[in-house]
Amino acid sequence: MADLAPPVAQIEALGAKLGDAKTSIAKQIIGQEDVVDLSLAAMLSGGHALLMGLPGLGKTLLVDTLSTVMGLSANRVQFTPDLMPADILGSEVLETTDDGARSFRFLEGPVFCQLLMADEINRASPRTQSALLQAMQEHEVTIAGEARRLPAPFHVLATQNPIEQEGTYPLPEAQLDRFLVKIDVPYPDRETERGILIATTGTAAERSTEVFTPEELIEAQAIVRQMPVGEAVVELILDLVRACRPGEAEAMDKVKSTVAWGPGPRAAQALMLTARARALLDGRLAPSADDVAALARPVLSHRMALTFAARAEGAVLEQVIDEVTASVTRIEAAA
Repeated sequence: MADLAPPVAQIEALGAKLGDAKTSIAKQIIGQEDVVDLSLAAMLSGGHALLMGLPGLGKTLLVDTLSTVMGLSANRVQFTPDLMPADILGSEVLETTDDGARSFRFLEGPVFCQLLMADEINRASPRTQSALLQAMQEHEVTIAGEARRLPAPFHVLATQNPIEQEGTYPLPEAQLDRFLVKIDVPYPDRETERGILIATTGTAAERSTEVFTPEELIEAQAIVRQMPVGEAVVELILDLVRACRPGEAEAMDKVKSTVAWGPGPRAAQALMLTARARALLDGRLAPSADDVAALARPVLSHRMALTFAARAEGAVLEQVIDEVTASVTRIEAAA
């Protein structure tokens, strides 16, 4: 792996450029540094992100700002109960020319872009939600028997309201697994909210500017994949993911008694990539155990589920993940 590592100067230059990107994003997104970092980490890793939070917390604005700063062509789809798969993917229409000849023409749907914002994705039916499965995994869609490639890079940033709200549907497990990270968007603290009031209720507001181009983002994604990862960090990722599976020998008793199903290999891949991206965003040349621990919740929480009995007893999945992470990290440190 060391032979394939990019030059230090290349990593440092990318880190500086990412600093410029974060500064540009901060012109419109006040506070929420962790949310911004996780969103950027998902894009640097070439993956998709699910933004979870109540309405009015700036999720839509964040996606719109990211499209500007990263220089990506973006489309937005407002998911509603009556939305159909063709409304996202596109469809073929029969056209008649002036000479009477008829032929089918494909009309591209909004998925044919570099950054797709799926707004309130859990308000659409599972059938419509699953229309994105192939696009998110294979970066292509099959319509009328023909595979059509999507532009590169391709990212889906979806927003989701809490499932307890009326008019929402749970996302299928297969689709959840295709999101690299789930990002919880919390309420701002008092000082941050004060800054938002002052910055957004005046006569003029600062605008974010483009920092990356699509080609530069693709290059950055290649650099992230080439960053070296120490053997101890690799082992920590494996131990953590396997400890969260109730059927594994490595699983903690708490996991065996509360977790219905655990994360698959995609979770380990996501931890490996996002740990590299987090280190890069923090100005470091390689990821550490702290990166893995910090990313445990965003990477694992949507890839696991509690048993019905555990939910009835008031168990919280994030607390289970925290306990497993602390235990695994402590064991690794002792070794």
